[in-house]
Amino acid sequence: MAKGITPQTGIMEIALYQGGASKLAGISNVLKLSSNENPLGPSDAAKEAVVRASHDLHRYPSTDHASLRASIGEVWGVDPARVVCGVGSGEVLKLLTEAYAGKGDEILFTEHGFSMYPIYAHACGATPVVVPEKERVVDVDAILAACTRKTRLILIANPANPTGTMIGSGELARLAEGIPPQALLVLDGAYAEFVDGYDAGKALVEARENVVMTRTFSKIYGLGGMRVGWGYGPQAVIDVLNRIRGPFNLSTAALAAAEAALRDTDHTEKCRIENAKWREWLAGALAAHGVPSDTSTANFILARFGSEAEANACDDHLKSQGIIVRRVAGYGLPNCLRITVGDEAACRRVAHAVGQFKGVK
Repeated sequence: MAKGITPQTGIMEIALYQGGASKLAGISNVLKLSSNENPLGPSDAAKEAVVRASHDLHRYPSTDHASLRASIGEVWGVDPARVVCGVGSGEVLKLLTEAYAGKGDEILFTEHGFSMYPIYAHACGATPVVVPEKERVVDVDAILAACTRKTRLILIANPANPTGTMIGSGELARLAEGIPPQALLVLDGAYAEFVDGYDAGKALVEARENVVMTRTFSKIYGLGGMRVGWGYGPQAVIDVLNRIRGPFNLSTAALAAAEAALRDTDHTEKCRIENAKWREWLAGALAAHGVPSDTSTANFILARFGSEAEANACDDHLKSQGIIVRRVAGYGLPNCLRITVGDEAACRRVAHAVGQFKGVK
């Protein structure tokens, strides 16, 4: 790099994000359980929408995402005018940090929070502040104690990744009530649809002016490869985000797939029920092999081992059996492995392999 040409402060502090591995050398029948993908995939309606959209790929996509926002409003009972769409919920989170934080500001998140949070903070020049959790659960009192006059954003995943735990609406409301007046509470609801009856913070957003929620089509809707997400918040915040959002950030095919997936509520409910069924089964099977986990509310299980060495050894054994899960030492959980809940065959396969490793007869 030429002398004097340097990036903004904080950018070189960023450790590159590591996605879930998908290949194992010399093994063809690989079972990928490292990225929390929906084993049932997207609905047929979403696939058909992509095919139809292929006829118009020479046309620029909508800049206001009006049709998708209207569908979001109808299905989730929110005001479409207060919805912003992004390239996954990650873009919405990034826009929030760019718009509301910078040099001299602080962005708070918890110790086992999503690994992109510190990246967003460093990228906008803000200072990331890591807050302790209590037994892998978000601690509202600790967050409130960590807030200062410099706090601009508090990023909370609920349900959380990679722990799978969550806090209730009462604790979320207490958090929103207690944060400083200059701060925004951002509820990352990437896994919200896996929780029966959970509104992902919608009621709190509508009751207050300091809360934003984000959602994604990458998880339960099975559209990780299309990259679509959305945010819902106060009108003034959404207006700010739309001013810095790229006008053509979502492709024609992505918009069509997301809208069709959203409206196929039968498929979504089927995915939620199947995930809950096999999540409970997998947690029980692993526990029977001496591998405990917290009650998960998402589409993965955080399997806990006696030590980092044991977790890594189990991961190596799983790889030898063609199974890829996620090491989470980078999340401050070195003695754990995050295992996506797959279909029945996948759950039985991974449980059997863990049992082999533990020597269960």
